[in-house]
This record gives sequence, C-alpha cells and structure tokens, in this order.
Amino acid sequence: MWGYFCLNAILVILIVVVGFYAIVGITLENHARDRVEHAGRDMASTLKKEESANVHDKLLSYRDEGVNLYIFHADGERLQPTDSAGVYDGLYKELNEYLKDSKVGSDKFYRSGNKLNYAIVAENKNGDRIYILSSYSMSIVRETVGALQLWLLFAGGIAMLLALLFSYEFSKHLTRGLNIMSEKAVRLAHGDYEVEFANANYREMAQLSDSLNYVRDEVKKSEDFQREILANTTHDLKTPLTMIKAYASMIMEISGNNPEKRNKHLQVIINESDRLTGLVNDVLSVSKLRSNMETINLSVFDLTGLVYAIVEKFGYLQESQGYTFMIDIQPNLYTYADEEKIYQVLYNLIGNAANYTGADKTVYISLKSNFDGTINEFFVRDTGNGISEEELPEIWNRYYRVKENHPRPVKGTGLGLNIVKAILENHSFVFGVDSEVGKGSEFWVYFPAVPPEVYNEVINSENI
Repeated sequence: MWGYFCLNAILVILIVVVGFYAIVGITLENHARDRVEHAGRDMASTLKKEESANVHDKLLSYRDEGVNLYIFHADGERLQPTDSAGVYDGLYKELNEYLKDSKVGSDKFYRSGNKLNYAIVAENKNGDRIYILSSYSMSIVRETVGALQLWLLFAGGIAMLLALLFSYEFSKHLTRGLNIMSEKAVRLAHGDYEVEFANANYREMAQLSDSLNYVRDEVKKSEDFQREILANTTHDLKTPLTMIKAYASMIMEISGNNPEKRNKHLQVIINESDRLTGLVNDVLSVSKLRSNMETINLSVFDLTGLVYAIVEKFGYLQESQGYTFMIDIQPNLYTYADEEKIYQVLYNLIGNAANYTGADKTVYISLKSNFDGTINEFFVRDTGNGISEEELPEIWNRYYRVKENHPRPVKGTGLGLNIVKAILENHSFVFGVDSEVGKGSEFWVYFPAVPPEVYNEVINSENI
C-alpha cells in the first residue's frame, strides 16, 4: 500500500514539475516575442512621425530593457545605431534577404544563434523604405528558465520527500487497523469466538468490523447448533438402534416360536426402523433443500384431505398419552403445490405443536378459506410456554430447538422448522409464527386456493 502511495505521489509531483516547467518556458518565450514585436512596431510608428534624434533616444530606451533595435535604409545604409562597430555589417544582408520583396508593414520572426529577431518593413516621414530589426537575446530566457528549473527540482524533491513520509505514516495508520483485524480473523478461524472487531477510524473499516462481528456471531451460533444437533441426533439414533438390537435378540432367544410375541416384537423393530429412517431423512432433506437438489413437483390436490390424513397419524398420541387435537377444517379446499413436501410441512408443524403444547396436551388445528376464496389459511396452535421475542427469529434456523424440560412425544432432530422454512420459501408461500410467553405459539401458512371445479377438471383429465 505504501508503494502505491509513493508511486502516486511521485507521479503527481512529476506532472506538476514538468507541467510548470513547460508553462514557464512557453510563457517567457511568448513574452520575449511580444516585446520584440512591440519594439519593432513602435519604432516603425516613430520613424513615420519623428526626427532621427527622437528615434535615437527611443532606441537607447529599448536597449536598457534588453531589446536591441537596428534601422537600415532599403539601399543598405545603416541609420541606427550610429556607432561604427562592424558587428552590424551582416545584419542588413539578413534583413534584405527576408524583406526585399515585402510590402511596407510586412514583418517576420526568425532566429539567429541564441537571438530572437523581429524584422519589419517601414517608411520614414519622407516616404523612404526602411528596414527595422528588433532583437532579443534568448540567453536571458534560458537563464531564467534554468534558475526556475533548479528551484522546481528543489521544491519537487522536498515535496516528494514530504509525500513519502506522509504516505508512509498514512499507510501505516491505515494498515494497522487492517493488520489487527486480520489477526483477529485468524483467531476466529481457529475457533476463538471472543474476539471483538472494532475500527471506527474510517467508515468502510467500521462497516467491515460490523460485518465480521456478525459473521462471528453467526458462526458461533451455528457451531453451538451443530453441537446440539450432534448430541440430539446421537441420542435419537442410538435409542432406536438399541431397541432394534434388543428386540431382535428377544425374538432369537425368547419369542421365536411364539407367533403372538414374535409379531409384537417385530412390530417394535419396524416402528423403530421407521423412526430411524425419519431421523436420517430429516438430515438429508435439509441438505437437499438448501442445495436446491430437490425439484418441486407441482400439482392440484385436496388440502382438506391431506390435513385430516396427517391428524390421523397422531392418533396414537390420543390413545396412548391423552392428547387432544381440536380441529376446525373447512371441507373441499384445494391448492397447487408439491403434495409430498406440503405433507412434510404440515406433519412437522403439527408434531412441533404436540411437542411444545402445555399440560392440557391440547393442539388446535384450523384450515379455512379467506373471505374472497383466494387463500387457504392453515393454523396450528399449542398451549405451551410460548417463545420469547428474542428467540422467535431463531426458531427457523437449522438445528435450533427451544429448550424445554418436559418430554417430547414426537422425537426429532431440531431440523423440522428449518425444513418447513426451506420448503415454503421454495414455493414462495407466506408463512410465519405468532407467540407470547406463557400463552403458547401459533404457526400459520397461506396456501393459494384452487376452486373445486378446477380440481374436478384435473381429476377427470387424469382419469381419462
């Protein structure tokens, strides 16, 4: 990061220095061109109106400013300056070469050596053709640019040094927080869930800290859930396996020749095998639903009949443990969904209510159409201890199970509500739960309604 900061600072400073150097050089040269042009045109205007003495004074004035003026008659006579230095002898030849075919008022810029020259054709007040040369030494410009270049290099070096120091401190300050967060992330990856991500120096870092804290909490929660499901599943799998082994031994050693006892013991083995299969299927169902491996086979089916069939499955609880299922089911309600998966949803919801209902062992089940007949509303309510507001969002999570001290008549892995959620979300159905501590819980699902005549048409077409 510091390398990127340094590179950026160097590039910016180089661009500024080079750009400023180019601008200064161009500006000074343009200024020199303006000066020699102004001096030449001013002298042409003076020659047109004034005597040679005044011309000489103006020539000396421009010379003090660094601009040398030379005036020649068109036939070669040097009019100004009036000294006899031989340095002027070659100037006329240059002027005549550039201006001999030019009209009065024509001008030209050209260079000779390190001098910038401006030549113009003029007339004096007598109408004679005059050549004027205005010359400026560019060595002055080069010296000025060179001096500025040294100052720019010096200032650029200081600025670059300061930029490197600043970028080093800034990158160190920025990466310090990242390094701390990285170290904590490694600790989190090794199972330390006590780490606290905190960085409020920058908004993005603060957001990252919040996200990592959320990930930490979710990973810890998932780890706790997995430990709990491992314990629950181990216990729930161990019990039927023990029963199967025990009753198989009893058949072999005791009841093998007694048909009545043998059949009774075999039925226990079958029931425990079914229970074991259900536990394994729950685990597999969650994996398949979460990975979208299972497809939804939609069809129109009798929702009323399906609810009745499921309630009958829990008849053993009424006979053996005194449970009561209060039902309020409207006849002839149909829906469009995957019948097998909806069976699993309703079975899990009713079983969950049986597990957590109160001492009266009562479960309330309702299935009715809404006022306009577009929705079939399913409700199942228990009379248990209810669920706190803090726990309510968690009950749909995988492996979550509200801890209760009373025995659960319907054994499970804690995956039931997670399976319900996955199936209903795949169907895009509306569902939820309402609960109050001390007053029980009510789970509800809204199924799309299919008119009876549509259901009859579907049945008739299938029979055909």
